[in-house]
Amino acid sequence: WSQLCGDMRYVRGEFGDAPAHRTLGETLEEIDRERGHPGCHLFYLATPPSAYTVIAKQLGAAGLVRGSGSAGTTRIIVEKPFGRDQKSALALNRAVHDVFDEEQVFRIDHYLGKETVQNILVFRLDNGIFEPLWNSHHVDHVQITVAEAIGVGTRAQFYEEAGVSRDMLQNHLLQLLTLVGMEPPVRFDAKSVRDEKVKVLRAIRPLTVDTVHRRVIRGQYGPGMVGGQSATGYLDETGVAKNSTTETYLSTRLQIDNWRWGGTPFYLRSGKMLPKRVTEIAIIFKSPPYELFPGQGTEPPRPNVLRLRIQPEEGISLAFESKIPGQSMQIEEVRMDFSYTTSFGQESPEAYERLLLDAIQGDSTLFAREDEVELSWDLVDTLTSAWSGDKKARPYPYEAGTWGPAESDAMMAADGREWLKL
Repeated sequence: WSQLCGDMRYVRGEFGDAPAHRTLGETLEEIDRERGHPGCHLFYLATPPSAYTVIAKQLGAAGLVRGSGSAGTTRIIVEKPFGRDQKSALALNRAVHDVFDEEQVFRIDHYLGKETVQNILVFRLDNGIFEPLWNSHHVDHVQITVAEAIGVGTRAQFYEEAGVSRDMLQNHLLQLLTLVGMEPPVRFDAKSVRDEKVKVLRAIRPLTVDTVHRRVIRGQYGPGMVGGQSATGYLDETGVAKNSTTETYLSTRLQIDNWRWGGTPFYLRSGKMLPKRVTEIAIIFKSPPYELFPGQGTEPPRPNVLRLRIQPEEGISLAFESKIPGQSMQIEEVRMDFSYTTSFGQESPEAYERLLLDAIQGDSTLFAREDEVELSWDLVDTLTSAWSGDKKARPYPYEAGTWGPAESDAMMAADGREWLKL
């Protein structure tokens, strides 16, 4: 700490203050002289998104941005949300690219720094028993859940503008979908991995106004009980408009139209004030074509399910049917579980630890590229446009502490499926 503390400098100023940025430049030059070489300058914009453009322009005007091929390195990190729709994302990309090359821009999504998320590709591609099954011939459907047990808290102003579609679907949910659905990259480097993720986004079947109303369920939490505590409804939260139609829950069915996933639906859901905080990817495999042991299980036979637990307890589990010891043929579902903590005897590093180190080292594999951002906004814009075009439509209500509106369960039931218990 004493070494780190001794290396810290503090430069005070407003985002649009040109003299403050010149002072920042002088401070960086002083540090470079002390080190004896031009160092890596990493500008981390942990600021309101509205300030990104102003800061980028000031950094450029103050001469603080070195080109990609020059001595020393300059990079910039920006937090989500990167824009609030495709139009603003395009404008923001243009403004940042006026100063920085794309390879210098790191759009950070902390979900991609979580161990289980990083492990998806290793699990798929470095184990010969799983990749041959990772397709529509063997997978019935995929469920991706990002659930929160809290409400909007002090973020009502932001949430009123964003809703769960902008806050979760555009980034976290779609990032997880691309990692599950992507083809094996030709090599494990930033360009190859992100090329394959973009192909998945391009292959998602476009939504129409009709499919949005049928295949996208939006909800809004009302009063209820979460974790044994009474919870306030969204419309009664401080800072929320009394007639707000902002969605706090969203579930949808998406189709990836390519050879690997044709016919296999991906069900995504996220919401606030749900029973617990959990993020999970579930791969539900197809059942055998013929039931050889009818009526011999303690419960009706279930499909094999592979669960990738991202939080709060990172790990992987596989559920399968097994015979109960004894003279009779009795069958019951069992699980094989892998936990990072128990298997490796140490806690996983925080997501930001990994991502900040990657940015310092210039590895952009786990960061979103500009075309990823623009394609994901294209999908979200279709939803918000359909909702805004139907002035009478409101989110379906659901009680805080439940798993969302009944209409979400009905959407699954119409396909002959159901949400897994978490």
